Amino acid sequence: MNLWKDFNQGILRENPVLRLMIGLCPVLAVSSTAINALGMSLAVAFVLMSSNLVVAMIRKVTPDAIRIPIFIVIISTFVTITDYVMQAYAPELYQALGVFVPLIVVNCIILGRAEAFAYKNPVFNSLLDGAGMSAGFTIALVSIGAIRELLGTGSLFGSALFDEGLAATIMILPPGAFITIGCLMALVNRLEKKAL
Repeated sequence: MNLWKDFNQGILRENPVLRLMIGLCPVLAVSSTAINALGMSLAVAFVLMSSNLVVAMIRKVTPDAIRIPIFIVIISTFVTITDYVMQAYAPELYQALGVFVPLIVVNCIILGRAEAFAYKNPVFNSLLDGAGMSAGFTIALVSIGAIRELLGTGSLFGSALFDEGLAATIMILPPGAFITIGCLMALVNRLEKKAL
């Protein structure tokens, strides 16, 4: 039961984007299309799960006084791997995401989970926490990207669904990200109140 809670809490109850409101910089910047949102989600998921795993593995031998710099080194190692793999195998996506791939190092979600969870819990629990937070981040980011792309360009994952002339261009601009996040937060709050 505790393992399920470790995984499940990041999906809705502690969703990093729609509940905790952390890691919003890449959400606002790269969610103009669903494919960019999915690419960023996968990059963040790899870094988050890998860093949670390593932090949990070394937590008993990590000196408390220097734990944050150690976490940053661990996270930056996985971000560098992600950066190089994306450059090599998905150059178009890498170009679209731009500077936000290297900036995963300072993403609050990743450092926050390393500090708040992985440093205090066993390896498997930390891996599940990383998977749950990644799933929550992915659901939120891809939903935002899909809504913005659909309403802003009339397409979804690059496939045209209706005439672009009917689209609301504001949705692919930064205000569209704020509008979409606000609407999704209201929906999540409404659903949670109904569940209670």
